[in-house]
Order: sequence, then C-alpha cells, then structure tokens
Amino acid sequence: MPGASGVARRGPAGVTARGWGWRHAGRKAFAVSGLDLDIAPGERVLLLGASGAGKSTLLHALAGVLGAAEEGEEHGSLTVDGVPAPLARGRAGLVLQDPEGQIAMARVGDEVAFGCENLAVPREQIWPRVHRALDDVGLAVPLDHPTSSLSGGQKQRLALAGILAMEPGLVLLDEPTANLDPAGVEEVRDAVRRSLERTGATLVVVEHRVSVWADLVDRVVVLDAPHGPSSGSLLADGPPEAVLADRGARRRLAASGVWVPGWHPLTGEEPARPLRPGSGAHSAGEELLAGQALAVGRSPKAPPAVTGVDLRLRAGHAVSVTGPNGAGKSTLALTLAGLLPALGGRVDALAPLAAGASANPYKWRSAQLVARIGSVFQEPEHQFLTPRVIDELEFGPRRVARMGESEVRAAVDPLLERLRLTKLAGANPFTLSGGEKRRLSVATMLATSPRILMLDEPTFGQDALTWAELVKLLAELLDRGTALLAVTHDDDFTTALSDSVYRVDSGRAALVEAAA
Repeated sequence: MPGASGVARRGPAGVTARGWGWRHAGRKAFAVSGLDLDIAPGERVLLLGASGAGKSTLLHALAGVLGAAEEGEEHGSLTVDGVPAPLARGRAGLVLQDPEGQIAMARVGDEVAFGCENLAVPREQIWPRVHRALDDVGLAVPLDHPTSSLSGGQKQRLALAGILAMEPGLVLLDEPTANLDPAGVEEVRDAVRRSLERTGATLVVVEHRVSVWADLVDRVVVLDAPHGPSSGSLLADGPPEAVLADRGARRRLAASGVWVPGWHPLTGEEPARPLRPGSGAHSAGEELLAGQALAVGRSPKAPPAVTGVDLRLRAGHAVSVTGPNGAGKSTLALTLAGLLPALGGRVDALAPLAAGASANPYKWRSAQLVARIGSVFQEPEHQFLTPRVIDELEFGPRRVARMGESEVRAAVDPLLERLRLTKLAGANPFTLSGGEKRRLSVATMLATSPRILMLDEPTFGQDALTWAELVKLLAELLDRGTALLAVTHDDDFTTALSDSVYRVDSGRAALVEAAA
C-alpha cells in the first residue's frame, strides 16, 4: 500500500518502538502494548506470534495507515528514521494480508505503476520497474489485463509487484504467500530476495510458516500471545538459528502458536499423519452432490476455466482441490456450491441433500442453499453482514435455521470458545486480524450445520494452535457425516483430513492419489 511522498530520503530505513501500544476503537484490550523494539537499517526481520498477537497492527502502524485518533488509542512512540511513522509515509511499502483491499486500478500495469507515480518517480523509470516487478513475482499477464479477473493468489503477486516497483526503504509484508501455490511461494520469496539485494531495503515480514523465510531473514522477533498481561512484549528475539535451536525454546514457541520447523501442531516432532483413522481410505456415506462433465467459469461470455470435471461428494468424505493459482479452483468450488451457474455439464443435488428442492443448487433460494451447503469464501470480508462478531455468528441460526434461543447458544457458544473468538464477541468483524476473520468466516458456516461445507483456503492466517483446533473441529464434523470440499495449498491440512484430492491445472480437473 503506497503512501504519500512526504519523505524523499532514499536507502534502508530504521525502526524504533518505545513503550508503543495501540488499542482499536471499541476494544477493551490493546492489540499491542509496551513494545520496545529496534530494527537497524537493512535488517531482515521475520515477525512471528499467535493469531491476533498484533503483528498486522504493528505493520499498519509502521506504514502510517493505522488510523487517526478517533480510530484508536496510541501509547508510546513508533518512528521510522526517527520520524513518527504517520509522517514518514513513502518510506514504507505495505502488502496487506488481504491484497484485494489495496488494489486501486482497473488494469495490471496501471496498478503496479500507481505507487511509483505517487512517489514522483521519473516517467522513464516507471515502466522498466513495472516490467521487472511483474517478472520478479511471476505474474505473466498483459499490462492491460483487468485486475478484477485475477485469482486471489494472482492478486497477492500483483500487490507485491506494486510495492517492489516503488523500491521503498522499508518493505512490510503481511502473510505475502498465504494463498499461493508452492511454486508461487518460492517465486515470491525469491522476488523479495532479489529486490532486497538490489535496494538494500529493510524487511519486516509476517508469516506463520517459519521455514519459508528462515534462510532469507537475519532475525526472528516473536510477539507474545494476545490478551494476556504481557501482550505485545517480545517472547523471543534473535537470529533464526538461535531462536529455533534450543529444544526448550522450541517447545515454548510451539506452545504459543508459532509454526516451528520440524514441529507439527498435531504430532509434535513426529511426522504429520492423518488425523482420522483410515483417512485416505475412509468409508464414505451416502452421495450428496455430483458434478458431471462439468465446465465452469466466471462468465458465460468467456471460455470456461475448467472443463470435464467429474466430482462427487459423499457424507463424511473430505476432498481437497489443489493446483496453481488462477487455474479455476475457486470457480469450481463456487459452481459446486450453487453460487455460479455451470457453463456445461451439470451439478446435481441427490435426494438426501435436495430434500424436496430442485436438483440444481443454483436454482435454490438463499435460505434453501445456506441450510444445505455452507460456503467460506477466499476473502472473509465478502460474507460479513453485521457489526459484531456475535451477531455474525448468530445470523444464520436465527434468521435462516430459525433456531430458538437455547439452540442458538448451543450452536454458537462452543464455536466462540474453540476458535478463540470469545473475547472478540463484541468486536466489529472488519477490525479483526486476518486469521481471526478467517476463523469467524468458517464459524458462521458451521453454526448453521449444513450437510456440505465448501471452504476456500480455510487455514490461511492461522497460527499452529488455531490451525490444529480448526482441523480437529472439521474432523469431528466429518465423523458426524458432513461432507467437505476444501480449496487449499496447505499440504498439512490435506494430509490430516482429506480422503481424496483433485488437482486443477491447464483447464482440467483430475483425481489424483488419495491422501495418505
């Protein structure tokens, strides 16, 4: 996210925090409190911590976009090059956790050039920077390609390209690889490496998966768990090899929710394995939904993104849909969920699911749909309807499922507790961290107890503890007969839960070997 060109200084930027804290308006607890931190010019820092520990809040503050006084309460000082962060805009470039929230232009080339233009980069330098940045992040689309037609992962690459083209002194990345395929993760990390080597910029990157960035950064900073008396203080600080080497330190970090390399949230130091006994050869129940010779796409005026899909969902059966960014995975899930019309072939709801409704889910009314198929979108904000977390969770049970008060409490209260949302019940959903938004979006669908769950990147932004709790919760639903389809790049999720895997690539969807 580019800022105004209020600071013309070049070279790497330094960061200093002294007793710094921020409380979002309407919240009782501070997101970050009492933070003391120095980051030298040119340092490369991996910022870790539990979901909701204040990592995104700190990045927003460093970029000078946290908000005015009416949007929250600030304590202490936070400076970039000795200047209060809000006055140093232009020194920092921020890639948001939700890249769609920072895309401003209609065409790809204009979007990448936008930040450079704001910083008054000479015109003859802008377009070479645009081409280099797009090449660096591996976004191979024409400059006039519509930004609105990019997939979620492609938008992440585009947002990063826009920041790298600016060549800021402080690069701030908030979960920059969360929705990327494995090849894309490597491309983005290597693009950041090349940019830093060229510019010498300071880096602060938030990423739950330590192993992705461990060989690029020279320092790991871990914020303490949220909502406690020491919230916002440092749990660990030092070189990656020092922070992660000691066995006791590894245990403490894992217990706080950090994804410690070689330490799995379900199995500890043992190899990852299926969570449900027999997963991968699981005895599925009755058939609920079938896609036959299916062709899917976002518009009937354009060629289908994927054709020839044959996919069946059964009670108690979990399917992972994998493949590169932009291949059509989300479009396939939305079509099977009855939210997009099939461009060819058919989607049939079998009798146990249709229960007297049409066999075509796309023809169902919204109340019919949500009680049968719950969809969790790639962008959580797209499904929020109310001003409070508790209202969001109660919306479906009260207005769609028509539950009584005792039934609502039985459906909602355990979800609040298990997904660590209880203390956020009165918060505005749009002020949550990215990981908290994802957990809320999943919980809103679970609250109505649909027969099928369609989940698009259900685990992005989760620390190890919330990831494990979410996976256990979904495993319980599968054991009770819920069918699950997840669009995911998370191999750990697929290993833990999935009975079969479909790979979408080059316009086709093929069943690959069942998850082991």
